[in-house]
Amino acid sequence: MGTRPLLNRRLAGMGSTIFAEMSALAVATGSINLGQGFPDTDGPREIAEAAANAVLTGRGNQYPPGPGIPELRAAVTEHQQHWYGLSYDPDTEVLITAGATEAIAAALLALLEPGDEVIAMEPFYDSYAACIAMAGATRVPLTLRAPGFRPDLDELRALITPRTRLLLINTPHNPTGTVLTPEELRGIAELACEHDLLVITDEVYEHLVFAGAHHPLAALPGMRERTVSISSAGKTFSFTGWKVGWVTGAPELVAAVRTAKQYLTFVSAGPFQYAVADALRLPDSYFDTLRADHLRKRDLLAEGLAAAGFEVFRPEGTYFITTDITPLGETDGLEFCRKLPERCGVVAIPNVVFYDNTEAGRSQVRWAFCKRDDVLAEAVTRLRRL
Repeated sequence: MGTRPLLNRRLAGMGSTIFAEMSALAVATGSINLGQGFPDTDGPREIAEAAANAVLTGRGNQYPPGPGIPELRAAVTEHQQHWYGLSYDPDTEVLITAGATEAIAAALLALLEPGDEVIAMEPFYDSYAACIAMAGATRVPLTLRAPGFRPDLDELRALITPRTRLLLINTPHNPTGTVLTPEELRGIAELACEHDLLVITDEVYEHLVFAGAHHPLAALPGMRERTVSISSAGKTFSFTGWKVGWVTGAPELVAAVRTAKQYLTFVSAGPFQYAVADALRLPDSYFDTLRADHLRKRDLLAEGLAAAGFEVFRPEGTYFITTDITPLGETDGLEFCRKLPERCGVVAIPNVVFYDNTEAGRSQVRWAFCKRDDVLAEAVTRLRRL
């Protein structure tokens, strides 16, 4: 085997994720896990029953169609039309994936070649860096800086080079909670059109917006034909383990993504696809209640974190809160998070792992508030020990 490392050098330093490390630490110490972003209660019972019924009646137990079952593709198009006035053809402009994670991987692997540059807003979700690396492309960070975490469109313009192939946009943004405004989206769209760039949008928190509203980039002039829009069921319906996501876009873009996707998982989540089709057709009141519940949880945890001495950047969307530990006399978020379980029995995630410009995020820590109220209240009580 010689001296060459076993792991592909493009993935050097990506051996295990911070989520795995911190979740293991939570188990080992019996801590409350506000690190990894998964709910501690399941989604609607009728949707769980729809999945069970699909299994028991033999729907989806064998390979579903490559693009996804027709019922779910139709439900995705109805959802896009109902919420955003976007019309898509369920047969040629929708692709069902193994969660948004696979959608992102398939899109990046399909659309990038070695030497291409991808501009992504940092801090960025960790799979972005890995997938860009696997495609042989180069990531170029557009840094969102505290306290506002707004994208600087002049900086974005300056980052674009002849090698720029693609913009990777995440709104509502994990981990900062920033929701891009119509003006910011217009500015991004104009740059994409001017430089003939492709755009991938990660919109998995689309129904968890507390200030303003979610506006899909694909709805803007000139963007439909160049945008791969991605979302998923996990965050909206609290079934993160089902891994059902979707891509919408122009036929040639979806065909490209599908080409890569078919060699990743081929197909997935057969019975769950039927249940998610039902979930997407839940009444608007479901989505309103989801948003209201998470707004209450956000405020409960934000007030507790402020009382414990953190600088709190109250998010406009998602189910994460970013804080700064500097007021506690700390500067190293990674060290802080590794010691926090022993100090007070709570686990969080250091934002520095989501940055290339590590100085911009060194003292930031992210907390998930998609937990039961009693769990959040207990976490707040424990954090008072700081």
